[in-house]
Amino acid sequence: MGKNCAFSGHRYGLEEFDAALLERVVKNLITGGVETFYCGMAAGFDLAAAECVLALKKNYCVRLVACIPCEGQSDAFSERDKDRYNRILEGCDEQIMLSHRYFNGCMQARDRFMVDNSGVLVCFLRKPDGGTFYTVNYAKKKGIKIIEL
Repeated sequence: MGKNCAFSGHRYGLEEFDAALLERVVKNLITGGVETFYCGMAAGFDLAAAECVLALKKNYCVRLVACIPCEGQSDAFSERDKDRYNRILEGCDEQIMLSHRYFNGCMQARDRFMVDNSGVLVCFLRKPDGGTFYTVNYAKKKGIKIIEL
């Protein structure tokens, strides 16, 4: 699990998100032995993190795994984000569909799966509620390393 990393971050409010910092953190994780990155494929930070890993795959031997909470995840995305989502899926080494149908709690089930299979969580957390807050607290309970951007 120490060779795996999960991402979690907000869908909106990314004005202060630093893509260069994310790239430096991901490169450091790769040189430190991380081989697989789990992405929850939500709009916002998740897609940006996946694009970062895809760009680094050109120079590093790493895997990107799309952890899809349910079928139709991208149905409500903007057209731009749907295009990004589909382009990222094509570049992923693996796609894991956690549920064929949406159910209340399927996003949290996806987040727990990623944390349970990772030794580190890279997150973009700016508010004390929502999915990323839940995921960070779950990671704390599991005792995995958390890197907040």
